[in-house]
Amino acid sequence: MSEEGPKLYTNKPKKKDIIAQLKHVEANFKNPTGPPSSAPSPAAAAAASYTMGGSVPPPPPPPKESFARRYKFVWPLLLTVNLAVGGYLFFRTKKKDIDPENEEIAAKSGSVAAAPVSIEKPVSSTVVAEPVVVKAREPIPEKQQRELFKWMLDEKRKVIPKNAEEKKRNDEEKAILKQFIGSKTIPTL
Repeated sequence: MSEEGPKLYTNKPKKKDIIAQLKHVEANFKNPTGPPSSAPSPAAAAAASYTMGGSVPPPPPPPKESFARRYKFVWPLLLTVNLAVGGYLFFRTKKKDIDPENEEIAAKSGSVAAAPVSIEKPVSSTVVAEPVVVKAREPIPEKQQRELFKWMLDEKRKVIPKNAEEKKRNDEEKAILKQFIGSKTIPTL
């Protein structure tokens, strides 16, 4: 004897159709029109509906899922990335507040003063403004400055100008760097 697995039907009826047929068969069984021996059993009626096959039309194709449901695995990833970027922007370190007035004064003077500079903010009359001390940096040795100028000259040589103005400006900058490299002393700022 060969054992066969469950049969797969191409036009398998849906569960609601089977239930409706069983209810119909039970109703006929309870109210028989003929002798009770001629009434078919519910199991026989169900088996007959499976073997007939042609009585139930094939199911319609499933409706196409929406974009959101089709790519439902993307939404948690998108939400996580958005939260990470938002958290980064919220918690990142901010630049120290610099008053535009003091920034302009420092830019006009051209050098950093060694004396302490006091910044007063008109917050209230009871608050005393604390002076801000700006430290002067140590001068860079001439040897390092020359190496820096040589490096800048090499980088200027690598630049490809896009138009005549840029080429002219680049040549002027290279000439100035060559003068600094060739001079005996380098001017300090």
